[in-house]
This record gives sequence, structure tokens and C-alpha cells, in this order.
Amino acid sequence: MLDGFAIWMSTPNLDFLEMAHNAGFRAVVCDVEHNAFSPDRREALVVAAKALGMRIFFKIEAPEPVWVQRALDLAVDGVIIPHAGRLADLRAAVETAKFPPLGTRSYAAGRSARFQAPDEDYFARCNREILCLPMIETAEAFEDVEAILGHDCVDGIFVGPFDLALTRGRATYAFTEADRADITRLAEAAGASGKVWWMPTWRPEEQAFAHDKGVAMRVVAAEHQVIALGLSSLTAALKD
Repeated sequence: MLDGFAIWMSTPNLDFLEMAHNAGFRAVVCDVEHNAFSPDRREALVVAAKALGMRIFFKIEAPEPVWVQRALDLAVDGVIIPHAGRLADLRAAVETAKFPPLGTRSYAAGRSARFQAPDEDYFARCNREILCLPMIETAEAFEDVEAILGHDCVDGIFVGPFDLALTRGRATYAFTEADRADITRLAEAAGASGKVWWMPTWRPEEQAFAHDKGVAMRVVAAEHQVIALGLSSLTAALKD
């Protein structure tokens, strides 16, 4: 079992989800923002992941309450909120991730409540266990990260290295000294707040660096990447 590692899914492919589970992954991040996840396939992914004993997280469409609520109503284990700016602009979205008195989430008597009346600890348990992770992928969020982490409805942050590098004025993300300095600052801010930080770490050097900085979850491979590498390995072997 690969604790502390997650696989990235770009399509609602149940076969790939099951293969990831069989390979040892117990956490999956679904990139709903950039890809075609129809409502019924989202629901099927959540049901399948739960049946397999996996935790499932949605990177939702936008930092808007409606997308937070819809993901949570499916019983995901957490929401990753893209395009976070300053806390003032993000507040309504993160507060939708928690029930009162912490936030403003609305109760739905469906899958998220296991289709039954909530027990006495249900609302507090959801607030404790379901993660709200704003993405730090803009210069504004980077500058305001301490305030974002200080909000009671935020459980941690998810580093978006490519967009962060671009909005910070670099030509691309290449795990340069400047990139590492930005990630270090975010890791230290999370540590100081007592909250977690997650990051996609596609290369071994990124994985080692993030581990040394106390990362809680490393997303180590993406669906399209794995398929492309598999096909490349196959064709290379055929040529040989």
C-alpha cells in the first residue's frame, strides 16, 4: 500500500482507477477542472473508489461555492480548489467546505450522509475529516498564503507549480532554484500553521525534495503520463 502517494486521473476511467488500486495506490485526485467528468461518471468514480477502500479528491471547476457543494454531496474525501486568489476572494468557497459553525455548507440527505439520518457526530466528523485544500498557483495566493492557511475552514494547501511559476514571472516550471524557493516558502507556511501541504511530484528529485520539506501527499503519476509511457515502452521494445 502506497500511503502518502496519490495518482492523478484526467478521465473518468474506472478501469484505470482499479488498476491504480491494484498497483498499491490508496488515494486518487480527479482533475475535474480540465477534463470531461459527467455527473454520472463522477458519481460512479466515487462509489468505485469507496468500494476499493481508496480516498478520492476532486480538483473542482473553480473557487465557487456551487462546485464545492456538488463535490462534497458526492461524498468525496476532499476538494482541491483551483484559481485561488487572495483570501478575501476565496472565502466563500472555502467556507462552503465546512458545516456551521465553522462554515456555510448545506446538509444534503444523500450519498454524503450514507442515505440515512445523520448521527450526532456527523457534522463535526465531516468538518474534521473532509479536506479543503486551496491550490496555491497564483502570485496573489502565494502572497496571501499565511492568511489562507489561517482560515478555520482550510485544512492545508495544494501547490500548483506550473501556474505558480508562470504567474510569478518565470517562463515555465523547471524545478529551478526559484521554483524550489517558492515551494519551500509554502511548505514552511503550512508547517507554521500546523496544516498539511500537497504537491504533484513527477520526478524523483521533486519527490525527495518534497519529502524533506514535510509534504503530506505526493501525486506521483498522471493517467495520461502513465499510458503514454507504457505505449512508448511497448513501441521501443518492438523496435529492439
